[in-house]
Amino acid sequence: MASRYRGYTGRLLQVDLGTGRVSEYLVSDEDRERFLGGRFLSTRILWDVLPPGVDPMSPENVLVVMTAPLTGTGGPCTSRFDISAKSPLTGAIGHSNSGGNFGIYLKRCGLDGLLVRGRASKPVYLLVEESGVQIRDASGLWGMDTERTQHELMELHGKGGTIVIGPAGENLVKYAAIVSQERLHGRTGMGAVMGSKNLKGMVAVGNAKMELDRPAEYRDLVKKWTRMLKEHPATGEAAPRYGTAGFLTALSVRNTLPTRNFSAGSYRDAALIGGERLAEEFLVKNTGCLSCPIRCGRVVLVDGREVKGPEYEILCLLGSNMLINDMEAIFRWNYELDLLGMDSISTGAIMGFAAELNERGLWKNGIEFGKKDNISEVLRSIAYREGIGADLAEGVRFLAAKYGGEEFAPHVKGLEMAAYEPRGAVGHGLGYATASRGACHLDGGYLIYFEATGPVTLDPFHYRSKPGWVVLDQNLLAAISAGGNCLFTSWTFVPAIAYRVPGSRLLSSIITWILTHSWALIDMLLKFPAIMKLHLPMLPHTRAIEYATGMKMDFGKYFRVGERGYTLERMFNLREGIGAEQDRLPKRFTDERLIPGKKESVVPMGKMLPKYYRLRGWDASGRPTAKTLRKLGLDGL
Repeated sequence: MASRYRGYTGRLLQVDLGTGRVSEYLVSDEDRERFLGGRFLSTRILWDVLPPGVDPMSPENVLVVMTAPLTGTGGPCTSRFDISAKSPLTGAIGHSNSGGNFGIYLKRCGLDGLLVRGRASKPVYLLVEESGVQIRDASGLWGMDTERTQHELMELHGKGGTIVIGPAGENLVKYAAIVSQERLHGRTGMGAVMGSKNLKGMVAVGNAKMELDRPAEYRDLVKKWTRMLKEHPATGEAAPRYGTAGFLTALSVRNTLPTRNFSAGSYRDAALIGGERLAEEFLVKNTGCLSCPIRCGRVVLVDGREVKGPEYEILCLLGSNMLINDMEAIFRWNYELDLLGMDSISTGAIMGFAAELNERGLWKNGIEFGKKDNISEVLRSIAYREGIGADLAEGVRFLAAKYGGEEFAPHVKGLEMAAYEPRGAVGHGLGYATASRGACHLDGGYLIYFEATGPVTLDPFHYRSKPGWVVLDQNLLAAISAGGNCLFTSWTFVPAIAYRVPGSRLLSSIITWILTHSWALIDMLLKFPAIMKLHLPMLPHTRAIEYATGMKMDFGKYFRVGERGYTLERMFNLREGIGAEQDRLPKRFTDERLIPGKKESVVPMGKMLPKYYRLRGWDASGRPTAKTLRKLGLDGL
């Protein structure tokens, strides 16, 4: 169905791998207005096409590859695209986002998205062109790693965008990733869904140009926005200099660095695996996603070859979390995980949990804290489901059910925790517990930025202020993602002057107190976002969408997109039997103090969750009320 809005191509195709049939899938402009694109438009489609209770590994599951209105428009950090399905790891809504090149090329083929149904009888890949989609034989590609697979596809088709799986996806590892260039759709096991369909990859080759509603104004905005990102201390200085690894040492100081399977929040050797050391001793050059002026990616050497360097999460989860301080070994494991096509966050959390199971005598598996000589072997065993890898491939929740240790198993809803210790930042803990896809730092709202890593912080143990902040952050970050931007563009929401505050202990304390105790104002904003009929200078995303698409957009409408999409994801999960009982953290985080003698250093879920539900317009059992559904236009679904 053609769209009256620019920025979109107005066209989606669905491919049935079982029958070979290709047809158009219609999306209304009303849904474009309500959900923008990315994960939310994908969830809207999955709500319609998936029967409740479908087996995520069955042919009936549907894989949705979805761009957003800003994808491929040349705006800063707009190469993002989403891949969604019912998750084989959690049974909940599954989605993952990356900045690889496939989304841009998909739009150049005249498509906003693809739906993949069924299962092929043999390995295949999809060739997407402006003329349509072809199903091609991939028998010769099956078994290849992600790097070689992409190379072979480019040899066959020349310039284009790719997404592929590696051995982990082929062997249905529950947290298998999908790789586009060197960027990963890591979380929730979308690679396993591709593997279950015998789908090795996709390549998109097209040259169609994007049409914008107000191109001159959009180009002018892009110039100003890019300049702002380059001049801001967070996106123009800290991120390019140290990458995400720059958080590591600060998190250790603030008791939020997962250490020894999340049993502690600081690591004595944090400096040995931190971003400062990486930049000073190992960084070859910076890199980044297409159209990204931030360039936070690292390039390092492994065996004398330049490869993608590690993000913060793997430096923590295979570093401090495993009591390993060998940064160069982590470089190698990071590269191996990418080749195998496995999510580094889930893998690292699983390794830490397996080490504690081993130490306690619950499962003798050979994985030990501080032991590094067998990790490469274990990673390969997971990808090929050999030996202990067959169990490790199922995830933390499965291991806890089989071997015990549920009270210290780091997961929510079956998704392994990202690399932040929630007892040192209780709002971040609430975000983990309530995030739609499980223990995700981004879906959870990334409140750690305001509690530990940012220039000015909230009191990390002040529970009363956190429900409102979590809802605010969850909705805003989700809207940014649905529109097509990298979430790092949200860092300019904190004014540059705030980065000079930490130099003054008194001023920093005053601002922390004000931010912490402004929760009543935040709560009021959540109730009446429609009053924000304006564009915020530090958040150019709303003007970008307006100029690109012609869609009326302001901060209030933008925020409502996040609220509406988040609520739809909740409805999807509830339909799958995932509700309030799963909005919880393991007992380690709610019952065991992180800091001896400091009673506040647990996550007080019982004090925060009821208010979180109220602010979202959900009842005491975590279900959206009829009033909320009417307000968000979801009552007719």
